[in-house]
Amino acid sequence: MFNIVLVHPQIPNNTGAIGRLCVNTGSSLHLIKPIGFDIDEKAVRRAGLDYWHKIDLHVWENIDVFMDAHPDRNRFFFATTKTDKSYFEHEFQEGDYLFFGSETAGIPTDILEAYPEQTMTIPMTKEGRSLNLAISTGIILYEAIKQNFTNYRKMM
Repeated sequence: MFNIVLVHPQIPNNTGAIGRLCVNTGSSLHLIKPIGFDIDEKAVRRAGLDYWHKIDLHVWENIDVFMDAHPDRNRFFFATTKTDKSYFEHEFQEGDYLFFGSETAGIPTDILEAYPEQTMTIPMTKEGRSLNLAISTGIILYEAIKQNFTNYRKMM
């Protein structure tokens, strides 16, 4: 239904939890190297429980290879703390690509600058810098599902 793209993920438990989320929502998971861990690592499997083998998983050598394989980028959306545009200001469609950056660096600045109208943030107080990657992915993915629930219901 949707495509979750993790750019340079570093924490296996987050990726495992996001993998589980993808299985349960019918979403594909795209991992952009470099990845900060081995995707066969026990921690990823444990975080994803017995779901890891069910993930529609795509691993890309780098962001350029991914972008070259997806020349139509109109349905790309980039989660970042470096914008004022909330995720609920976007209208999502089935098949959209929802990008999330690494836990420490986020999405590279050059990508955000290339697609300023496609950036989105999760509103939060000034007390914190950001949310956990798996939590952020779940928040935005379920908003996209909510907006497309009629089609999603057919998958259930």
